[in-house]
Amino acid sequence: MTEKILLVDDEVNVLQSLTRQLRKRFATHTATSGDEALQILKKEGPFAVIVSDMRMPGMDGIQLLSRVKDLYPETIRIMLTGNADQETAIKAVNKGNIFRFLTKPCSSGTLILALTMALHQYRVESAERNLLDETLRGSVKVLTEILSQANPLAFSSGYRIKHYVVTMARELQLPGLWQFEIAALMSQIGCITLPAEILNKRYANIELTPDEQQMFANHPLVGSRLLGNIPRLENVAAMIAHQLRRFDEYDDGLEEKLAEEVCIGAQLLKTTLDYDLLLYRGMEPAEAMRQMKRDRGAYIQALLRLLEKTKSQERPTEVISLKARDIAPGMIVQEDVFARNGVLLIPKGQEVTWPMIQSLSNFAQQVGIQEPIRVLIGKRGE
Repeated sequence: MTEKILLVDDEVNVLQSLTRQLRKRFATHTATSGDEALQILKKEGPFAVIVSDMRMPGMDGIQLLSRVKDLYPETIRIMLTGNADQETAIKAVNKGNIFRFLTKPCSSGTLILALTMALHQYRVESAERNLLDETLRGSVKVLTEILSQANPLAFSSGYRIKHYVVTMARELQLPGLWQFEIAALMSQIGCITLPAEILNKRYANIELTPDEQQMFANHPLVGSRLLGNIPRLENVAAMIAHQLRRFDEYDDGLEEKLAEEVCIGAQLLKTTLDYDLLLYRGMEPAEAMRQMKRDRGAYIQALLRLLEKTKSQERPTEVISLKARDIAPGMIVQEDVFARNGVLLIPKGQEVTWPMIQSLSNFAQQVGIQEPIRVLIGKRGE
């Protein structure tokens, strides 16, 4: 079995006895205190099951499993105690949401059965979470592609920054990568309420009027409210709400209010969106990075360095010119693609998807496409 089990007891001889009983069936780790257990969970997780003794000096079993429930809700929790009074059991179940409550001394067979059932529960819940995550990601992808057809300028940046956000989040070993991917893709959903002229001026580096600046500044809150009612997207909505916030605008009160992954996620969006905007306006990548580094209060400098590293590790590419019929998914257009009647079909920097190819085909038949189309592809032989 690949799932890990954490055993927690302040008595070393008890841990040694449990390990001997279980090591042939389960992958076990041990901790002699609640604090050590939390450190192991953080550094070596995920763990499928945690088994904790009730009475330990310092942090007792109820306090530990309550913390585990908050920090690692997917981990199944089992309590071992030599004092099986009703009050203790009620506290353990209510505060720690305990899966099983076992009394000491606990026979090997009883413990093995409890762990087997706990692992089964963990696998069932993991499968349900994975299915929900995949369904959610797929639904968001479809929604994003539909919206990108309706408002290509607004939604193209989400596609462009997705690679950077996910790569950087993975490098930072942030949990729940799917949240950061969805936050990138849906970061501009609030822009559906903006007049097209505001986005056109912003991307063209034309100064906005004060009223236009205020309307644009409100789009993250609009997007956050749209997504906030969708189950499991609460953190995503919060990241989007704070995507325009400079790093030096975070005070202690705000940081305490927001979850750590929300603060980092919002700063990932801020960093990559600003970088993408500078490139879209025609600035060279090196100069864009220098300009952002000069504004030291706006960004977490470590994220800028990580973005620079991510950019440098991209595979070599080349630009070629193609007819619309030769465009394929995964290619990145290097200039705005227009129909002959002036309708913007694909903004520059956008990765081509199947719905976009279908749109190109339809416009080519009925209206015509301005060709050739310059696209970015991986270099041949690389």
